[in-house]
Amino acid sequence: MPYITVWYAVRHRTVALVTRDPGLYHELAGFLRERRVPTISLLPGDRIPAQVAVVLTSDSEAPLIAHSNVLPVGESADRRSLAAAVRHALDSADATESIVVGLDPGPRPGYSILAGATVLGEGVLDSPESAGAFASQLRHRFPSRAVVFRVGKGDPPARNRIINSLLEHHRTVELVDERGTTPRGHRRPRDPAAARSIACSRGSPVRDPLPLSFTPGEIANLQRLSREGSNGRLTISRSSAHRVLSGELTLAEAVAEAMARPRRGRSAPDVGGPPRESL
Repeated sequence: MPYITVWYAVRHRTVALVTRDPGLYHELAGFLRERRVPTISLLPGDRIPAQVAVVLTSDSEAPLIAHSNVLPVGESADRRSLAAAVRHALDSADATESIVVGLDPGPRPGYSILAGATVLGEGVLDSPESAGAFASQLRHRFPSRAVVFRVGKGDPPARNRIINSLLEHHRTVELVDERGTTPRGHRRPRDPAAARSIACSRGSPVRDPLPLSFTPGEIANLQRLSREGSNGRLTISRSSAHRVLSGELTLAEAVAEAMARPRRGRSAPDVGGPPRESL
């Protein structure tokens, strides 16, 4: 197999992929190759070179491997937290430093995972509520480290949902004034960059859940987005907008729900004038 290397060619601080499971092998080999991680492939029982910083293997094979840093990988294991643990093993010199996670609030929050000055991983989450499950997955990969979550103050509806999800999972949370942390540019690449700046800024501790209350402007803005998303065909109701802001359903689901609802003629929207085609 061309992916396998031999021990005397092993680079300093390398990942060892040790498994007899062909499905897991091919999946993790691609996972590591995409991230350009130096890797060797071994079988359980093979001698592990001293340069190996971390071993990836299956849950069932993990007890058979004699190494100080073994990461079992199940079928449902979160790959984002796994990537952060691998990067930490390769790049971090301090095995006791805290893990800090910055979160840039939004419908799909940006995240950045830091260990000191080292960025372990960045990306976006599926929703504000997914922050809690993500936090638990990171705790699983860093069981002996303090993990602090710093959340930007922007986008109050999404921000409060993120914080409440983290507190539900008993995480340490700080609220950070994110003014000046979001760089210019299109939204998608900005989120992780803003999250990285948030992670580097100390905030105020948050210990109690935050209320989910929404301003008329926030509801009106979501109704505007619903008109744009439906090409001017409809405007979702205030109650539907409230459900979206609360995380009960997505904007796309609210629009689909409104389109499926039988209507008598064309009613005027709640706010913002008659529906019109978006520019």
